[in-house]
Amino acid sequence: MKHSLFIHCTRHYLGKILTFFLLSLCLPSVGAAELVDKVLAVVNDEVITLSEVEEEATRIYQAMGREVSGSTLTNVMAEAREAALNGLIDRRLINQRAKLTNTTVADEELAAAYDSTRSRMALDPAEFRKKLERSGMTEETLKKQLRDQVLQSKLISYDVRSKIVITDEMIRDYYNQRYTAKAEKGSFYLLQMGFQWNPEINGPEKKQEEKAETRKRAERALDLVNKGQDFKDIAKKFSDLPSAGEGGDLGILHLDDMAPAMRTALAPLQPGEMSKIIETSDSYQFFKLHSAKDEAASTSSSYEKVKEEIREKLYEEKLKAAYAEWVKKLKESAYIQKL
Repeated sequence: MKHSLFIHCTRHYLGKILTFFLLSLCLPSVGAAELVDKVLAVVNDEVITLSEVEEEATRIYQAMGREVSGSTLTNVMAEAREAALNGLIDRRLINQRAKLTNTTVADEELAAAYDSTRSRMALDPAEFRKKLERSGMTEETLKKQLRDQVLQSKLISYDVRSKIVITDEMIRDYYNQRYTAKAEKGSFYLLQMGFQWNPEINGPEKKQEEKAETRKRAERALDLVNKGQDFKDIAKKFSDLPSAGEGGDLGILHLDDMAPAMRTALAPLQPGEMSKIIETSDSYQFFKLHSAKDEAASTSSSYEKVKEEIREKLYEEKLKAAYAEWVKKLKESAYIQKL
């Protein structure tokens, strides 16, 4: 049954091509400048002609901005023609799918797409038309392309976008793979909180008073963390150190990079534990050992800061793959013949 159907379809399309060819022979000859158009491909019950491909290839070539000649020009133009033909086949399939699903583009939608294109170039209508002319494109040609693009976007929304799902688990996996780095042995991934006093304050009594008050602030912050509040949230609110902006995240530090007091404070800690408060030349500090040795991981950006960026990136990757698969299926279910 499938074999006979294929033969019937083949005869149908070849019959169309033969009819087109015979009709072309009956046209009056008016010189080489008006040669009959040639069919380069058949897509279901529609044809793609040489003039369409040449027009599309010329635009592709112009967009490439290439200045070549001789055999190189021949090769480049051949590549442009092949790309143009493949692009036209895809557009034919998309337009045929649109007819099948009764998907249309309203005049208002086309006008909005046209105005948006012009606005992005910051040109008034007259300047925009001149630019089109210089590029070898007419308003009619541009609008035809824009209509195809809007139509394609609608179909993709219906057939592709609605089926793409990005979960938080996928985002977290991407984050762990791309935004973190394993540390070597002898390194520590640390969170830091610090509370500073003015080391140049006049008078020993005033200095001791300020240090005592600073110590109390450090103790209150440490107490909040020990009672279960998030270290990074507390660091952002209360820490005086530059690391506060990243929630106290210092990343990975090696033992050799640490001051003696810091090494002493970290020595007894297990991953997840808090250090005691240590005194530096101008501050009181304490640390959380996020992980240690070969388990350590340093993050280049906090998860919450890049979460939506990752979601968008994953969505675009999946959309690109899903679109390619969608076009592939359209082609598989269609009759396509390059001549």
